[in-house]
Formats: sequence, structure tokens, C-alpha cells
Amino acid sequence: MKTTVCTIITMLEPGGAQEVALFTVANLDRARFRPVLLTGPGGLLTDEAKALPGVEVGIVPSLAREIRPFQDLRALVELVRLLRRWRPSIVHTHSSKAGILGRWAAWLAGVPVIVHTIHGFGITPGQPAWLRILLIGLERLTGLITTYWVAVAEVNIEEGLRWKLFHRERAIVIRPGIDPRPFQAPLSLQERDRVRVELGAASGDKLVGMVACLKPQKAPLDFVAVAARLCVRLPAARFVLIGDGELRPAVEARIRTAGLEDRVRIVGWRRDVPTVMRALDAFLLTSHWEGLARVLLEARAAAVPVVATRVGGAEEAITDGRYGRLCAAGDIEGLADRLCEVLKVCGEGSPGRAGDDLPDEFECHEMVRRYQQLYDKLSAGLSKEHLSGKPTDLVRRAQ
Repeated sequence: MKTTVCTIITMLEPGGAQEVALFTVANLDRARFRPVLLTGPGGLLTDEAKALPGVEVGIVPSLAREIRPFQDLRALVELVRLLRRWRPSIVHTHSSKAGILGRWAAWLAGVPVIVHTIHGFGITPGQPAWLRILLIGLERLTGLITTYWVAVAEVNIEEGLRWKLFHRERAIVIRPGIDPRPFQAPLSLQERDRVRVELGAASGDKLVGMVACLKPQKAPLDFVAVAARLCVRLPAARFVLIGDGELRPAVEARIRTAGLEDRVRIVGWRRDVPTVMRALDAFLLTSHWEGLARVLLEARAAAVPVVATRVGGAEEAITDGRYGRLCAAGDIEGLADRLCEVLKVCGEGSPGRAGDDLPDEFECHEMVRRYQQLYDKLSAGLSKEHLSGKPTDLVRRAQ
């Protein structure tokens, strides 16, 4: 009998959590699982999700990232209604907003198993103390109705334990896997040169890129600040931001103010990221907080040297000095120094240039295999009524 698994995520915009959710629902074993996906409107990947064969997709009009109490209440009611219609055995939430609303909706709808994946917490640096206390309390309360927690990095498990969100036996690490093969495929010199021209680099330039949503978490203004320092020190340095988002106007303004219009380019979202990655001389990630950024794995698979901030699971993916360089978040001078070192030795055996076969734990099909194992484990004790999608009580399993 198939187990209905309903995945809930706030918005299907390009990003690690979204790619994980989409790949998982697309590749669940259809002989064992019936995948359902619920998300808010307006995501760039929504049409891609609707085209997935065998996946039932529902749009929740009121589900949005911003905290808006009345709209959030409507989203909760809509989620409960949809979950009562589909009657899943398992609800699996991704991202902070969907993690709170989706888990409470599942509890109210009587879903017997509730799983949440931590892609980094919504409790972030720079928040006022009162807000951090409120968010930790909300996560702790929601943890009482959560059957199992998944984290993309060990550091997230440690944070959750420190904040008393869950017990260690109710949490597991499953990496946000990638398919390394497109990043390792040969790229001709002609194709590489063509892509580099599109990204703003001429022959002889050193091209540094970042693939990210332009939002506070990724600190794109820090990217521009690092670029400003490098452009003074290395006349051949060029920088490109692949992505878009709420901070794009501010980033464009900062580029103009710094007089870097011919040195730093924003090209928006591209679907040929493996090709773009292999066209770079170095990859720079300036995030202020993370779970575990999949782009670090992609850069590593493509043998592109990485300079990144030491946040989230960065140290679990990038060995400092072997696959790249790590600095403290916000350390503009440190990032510029490390990037300068990397660019000066590009093509001379710089760290990470030789590439590396990623461990199995970082591979996308291993990620799906482990999620399926977890679903099997958590649904093993459910009754046939639960698995068949028949209505159930609101009794929670105290695990």
C-alpha cells in the first residue's frame, strides 16, 4: 500500500531548500509513495513542479515568506483544508515559514507523522533579542508536535539541541545532495569563452562568481565590497552575480556608487549553472547564515576554488585550504585577501582546482534513498486506515 507524503514549502524560488524538495518529490519510488506538494504562489520553479509526472501540486494563495498575522492565519486554514482533502500519512515541511504553519496544519488535520527539514534556522544574526527569544520559543513549541527532524548539517543539530528544540534521538542529518555529473562534464575552450563573454569577462580576465538569491542571508552587498577591494589590487578581476531578489536595486546602486559598472555584472537567474560554474576562475559566497549551501558542493564538484564565509555547514563541505578558503561572516578584508591568493595561483594547482569526487552523502540519489528509509521507518507503525488516506483522530505519537 502506498504511503502519501505531502511536502510543504513556502515558495518555489531558486534555492537549496527548493531544489531539495523538488528533487525528492520527483524521485520518490512511485511503487511505495504517493507524492503531494503544497507551496505558495509566484515561485519561479512552480511551473517546473506542476510538470513533474506523478506529483500532485497544490497552490496555497496566502502562504508567503513575510510575517503577516492575518494572512498567515488564512494560510493555516487553507493548509488544513488541503491536508484533510489529501489525508497524507506524512507531512514533510521545508523552510522556516512553511515549517511552522505546515506542521501546525498537519497536527490540526490529524496527520500521524510530521517531519521538518532544517535548511538553517529563521533565527539569524542581527535580530533583536526579543525576536530571537520569540522565534526560539515558537520553534520549541512546534517541536512538541514534530515527529522527526532532519538537518542538512551537523551544526544545525547542535544549534537545535542548544536551544532545546528536540532530543538527539529524534533528529538525523541528511545532506542536500547534488548531481555532480553535470559539473564534472568536459567544457570546450570555445564554449567556456562564449559563456565568460556573456558573464562579462574577456580573454585574460579572472572571473569570480556567486550563484545566490539577492537577499540579506546571502549578503550580496558584501560581494560588491569584496569586488571593490579586489578590483584595485587585480586589474584583471571581474565579478558576476547569478541570481535575483529583493536586494537587486540596492546592489545595483552600490555597484554604481563604487564605479564598478564595467567590473561587476548581475545576470539574473540562469538554468545552465553547471556550465556557468565551470566557466569561473573562483567562486565567492558571502552568506551571513546558512544550513549547508548546495552551491559549495557544486563548486567543489566543478573543481572551482571556493572562498566563502564560515557559516552553517560550510566546514562540513569545504576543507579549508584544500577545496577553498573560509573566513568569518562579514570579514570583507579577509575574504578579499583569500580571494586574491586564489586568483593569483589560478591554473597553477590552486586549492580545489584538481577537483574531488564528492562523498556519497552529498549525492542527490543518496539523499532520496535516505529520505525514503526515514519515511518507511516512521510509517511502519501506522494502521492501514492511515496509509489508505482515511480520516484519523488527532492523537499524536509521543516519540
